[in-house]
Amino acid sequence: MTGDGRTPDGVFDGHNDLAWASRTLLGYRVDELAGPVAATQTDLPRLDAGGVAAQFWSVWVDPVLEGAEQVVATLEQIDFVHRLVDAHPDRLAFARTAADVRAAMAEGRIASLIGIEGGDQLGGSLAVLRQCARLGARYLTLTWSRTIAWADSATDEARHGGLTEFGREVVRELNRIGVLVDLSHVAPSTMRDALAITTRPVIVSHSGALALCDHPRNVPDDVLAALGAQGGVVMVPFVPTFLSQARRDWWEAGGAGEAPAVGVSDAADHLDHVRRVAGAHAVGIGADYDGSDAMPDGLGDVSCYPALFAELRRRGWSEEDLAAAAHENVLRVLAASDPDHEAFLAGRAGTPAPAALVPAVDTTAREGAE
Repeated sequence: MTGDGRTPDGVFDGHNDLAWASRTLLGYRVDELAGPVAATQTDLPRLDAGGVAAQFWSVWVDPVLEGAEQVVATLEQIDFVHRLVDAHPDRLAFARTAADVRAAMAEGRIASLIGIEGGDQLGGSLAVLRQCARLGARYLTLTWSRTIAWADSATDEARHGGLTEFGREVVRELNRIGVLVDLSHVAPSTMRDALAITTRPVIVSHSGALALCDHPRNVPDDVLAALGAQGGVVMVPFVPTFLSQARRDWWEAGGAGEAPAVGVSDAADHLDHVRRVAGAHAVGIGADYDGSDAMPDGLGDVSCYPALFAELRRRGWSEEDLAAAAHENVLRVLAASDPDHEAFLAGRAGTPAPAALVPAVDTTAREGAE
């Protein structure tokens, strides 16, 4: 679809937290999402209205859960995505690869993929990572909002100076099995370490440009440039405090009184900046619907993507650049790791490195302490 106010043949969004919202608001029920759901920012009618063609569904776990509890809750989240697709087979299609996404788009169904939002959800075990990949996970956000045992977060105290040696092994194993490295939420030092190690293009599933809004969740220009040079994609979110310096300053000051307005143009500014610094091939969208209570004026739910594309057209973006930002860039990055993922699923990926086989729990140490 083209023309003012229309999405260019569909949006492939990098991040939506419907799975956790459904846990807390709907008791993990999936049937009612076929119609309007007032409690969420996402339902099937609004996805259709927004021109969404593909979605990475985030499987996120509240860090109030720890250790094995995070692994269990991650599996519950993955189960939700599979049940959501199974309940609506005429409107959704489960997808792993870029070819799967294109096939779903051709059928008029929304391709549904899985991304894991936080390395702590592995419970310290790369065997858990491999099992999640077999269940369909195609990206891993290295941290969430807290620094973990092997990687520094952008919004917590740094303890490692980026990635530990085990964290580097995580990146290597992600490359080996064809799961995308996601650099949202991580500290700039972690971003730089991951870019130095990865042999495949990476994504930033829902982060903006630090030069426009000094929020630690955003990406500095040197990382934007390096990521673009390596063929990755930065998927801009719609979270107001990530987009607007005035809104962030208001929030940091306590959020008293009326919030500074944030609108469609603020999101477009970040897309413009990523295109300018990283290249048109590196621009994407990861709105973070149902992951933030507040959204910009004009971008309140998943039906609103056409407003953003109308603004970008007004700014002179070509149809080629619009299609790249909407879906082509992330499809290219996904496709670059598809052969690795398919080889892994077929048992042809080779033997994991010894460090990727170490059990997360040392039973011998416990036995010796008894």
